[in-house]
Amino acid sequence: MTRIAILGGGSWGTALSVVLSRSARSHQIALWVHDSKLAESARRDRENSAYLPGIALPEQVRVGDEIGEALAGAQIVLGVMPSAHARAVYSAAVSNVSKRAVFVSATKGLEPATHMRASQVIAEVIPSSLDPQIAVLSGPSFAAEVARGEPTAVVLASRHAALATQLQEEFAAPNFRLYTNDDVLGVELAGAMKNVIAIAAGVCQGLGLGSNPVAALVTRGLAEMSRLSLALGARPETLSGLAGLGDLVLTCTGALSRNRQVGIELGKGRSLVEILAGMRMVAEGVDTAAALMALAGENNIELPLTAQVEAILHERKSPREAIRAIMERPQRKE
Repeated sequence: MTRIAILGGGSWGTALSVVLSRSARSHQIALWVHDSKLAESARRDRENSAYLPGIALPEQVRVGDEIGEALAGAQIVLGVMPSAHARAVYSAAVSNVSKRAVFVSATKGLEPATHMRASQVIAEVIPSSLDPQIAVLSGPSFAAEVARGEPTAVVLASRHAALATQLQEEFAAPNFRLYTNDDVLGVELAGAMKNVIAIAAGVCQGLGLGSNPVAALVTRGLAEMSRLSLALGARPETLSGLAGLGDLVLTCTGALSRNRQVGIELGKGRSLVEILAGMRMVAEGVDTAAALMALAGENNIELPLTAQVEAILHERKSPREAIRAIMERPQRKE
């Protein structure tokens, strides 16, 4: 029986605890929730009413707010926390991590201060003496749909093919299909960048625009994601696969997308402060935009869509002015 510790009790962490309980493999699952009151209610009611209401928590999922208890004997550590909190959570976990534990990051964003990917944060925080094995989980996957058992395909990426295959077999469950990949950089960058493009797609809807601009945004957004990712060493097929195009389409068009919803409200004229104050869940694209611009600047890569989203988010640029700036850029070859 494999012991799995899930660090993060939001919607995605909770959904993963549910879907992994359906796996053909036998699992003991500990779901660590930062909020003690939420952990208590989830234990009592067998439901995470704050983040995933209406979904019953299986009996084999143990919920708690003590990170040491969650990690005790864990062979797999599944990180499902916001990127801004990843370093703090992994730092708190260090003293309780087993040697050669497998770390699987399901965080889709960049650390705001360092613009590091989550796998890089893990490698920096967890001592090499513990010999951590690192992989990432990404792809088009709304938590509520996964938890309800709707057909979903995602990507497990690791530089070590044997580890990816091991996790593929460990996590496979009915209607939860996993593909392996060794392009960790490409999978993580795509997962971070698509959130920013989804904010732009939401802005178009909030402004009452039609389908043409959204189609253009998805297409040019993919070009922008590819430009930066390939410059940093990713492979083209990763960007055209589930972690890239697949997740981009879902996040830009799906009604459950938090990043798209932020964009919709911005397009309607609401302030970012007001929007975020009314959200319990994190929209990763809000913090990721600035980190991406810094990363692009370091590598002399142009990200026009991301730049305009960042200007709307943090420079109070009006959405209509941002769209005008995009449309009035010099004509160029596709």
